[in-house]
Amino acid sequence: MTAATSSHKSPSTADVLPQVTSGGSRPATVWAVRGLLALVTVVGLAMVLPWPGRQQQAAAPANTVIPAPYDADRAYEYLLQICELGPRPSATPAMHRQQELLTKFFEQRGATVELQRFDVRHPQTGDAVELANLIASWHPQRPKRFLLCAHYDTRPFPDRDPVNPRGRFVGANDGASGVAGLMELANHIELLPADVGVDMVMFDGEELVYEEGRDEYFLGSTYFARTYLANPPAVPYRAGILLDMIGDKELKIYYERNSWNFAREVCKSVFATAQSLGVDAFVSRIRHEIRDDHLPLNQISRIPTINLIDFDYPRPGIGAPQYWHTMQDVPENCSGESLATVVYVVHQWLMRQ
Repeated sequence: MTAATSSHKSPSTADVLPQVTSGGSRPATVWAVRGLLALVTVVGLAMVLPWPGRQQQAAAPANTVIPAPYDADRAYEYLLQICELGPRPSATPAMHRQQELLTKFFEQRGATVELQRFDVRHPQTGDAVELANLIASWHPQRPKRFLLCAHYDTRPFPDRDPVNPRGRFVGANDGASGVAGLMELANHIELLPADVGVDMVMFDGEELVYEEGRDEYFLGSTYFARTYLANPPAVPYRAGILLDMIGDKELKIYYERNSWNFAREVCKSVFATAQSLGVDAFVSRIRHEIRDDHLPLNQISRIPTINLIDFDYPRPGIGAPQYWHTMQDVPENCSGESLATVVYVVHQWLMRQ
């Protein structure tokens, strides 16, 4: 089962151990020993047995060859280019350099680019700072319009790193992978049907969080959703897809529970496309419930939006390494093939609308 979560990107897994309660008149020490032995057994099995549907070693994300136009090497180079800017928290010089890089990139591929600026108070100093969502638009007048999005800020620190939670965090998967996916997808926009238009939005302030429980998440997507609601476009979005953490070498993307609850038909349609293409990295089963940028889009602006995310980075299981929000979230732990696979599915889904 999946339980509701109370923190950003901190889901419960779909598979949990049943609770065992003791009873009768047996001494507490007996139950304690038995419980300890059971725990040791479970931990041992979890460490040696593969997770269902997930191999021990990294496997190809598709059981078919991804067509050559979806270029894994090129997508990985985009990810490297972003990470070479260094950590990219909101309102930092590195974020501004990223905005310049992406503006030029998307304009060269025929998009109209806008920086949707808004002010917030910095959670550390209280000073007003300017953030900006980057919006790249193609053919806004077309009758079928879709929203593709990612966040392009990084968390200020690798707060879950077991060694140095205030170290350097480049966010290769958690931040750069979604942007790199959109960059690769931009190379295929002109192949879309003549009635399909696309906006790509990179949200700022997704996790401008220095202190958990105090600082707010989803600043950029919330501002975007409220602006969309107050000033709806002439052609509204039919659906949205959020790309977050799509670079895992051991790619497995499940239905995400909030996506299923708010945008079920979009979920079914995207995953059916993946299945028809032979992409078995998309698993049609709910595994996690994630609080992410798709929530303001669904709840405020009523854009049915799903989150494509592989939260098990690199894999689930007790004793497995975990790279999320650690200094190990680096390009070396990401895969261009995974990026290209997700782009392939999303682009082909758009082609079928």
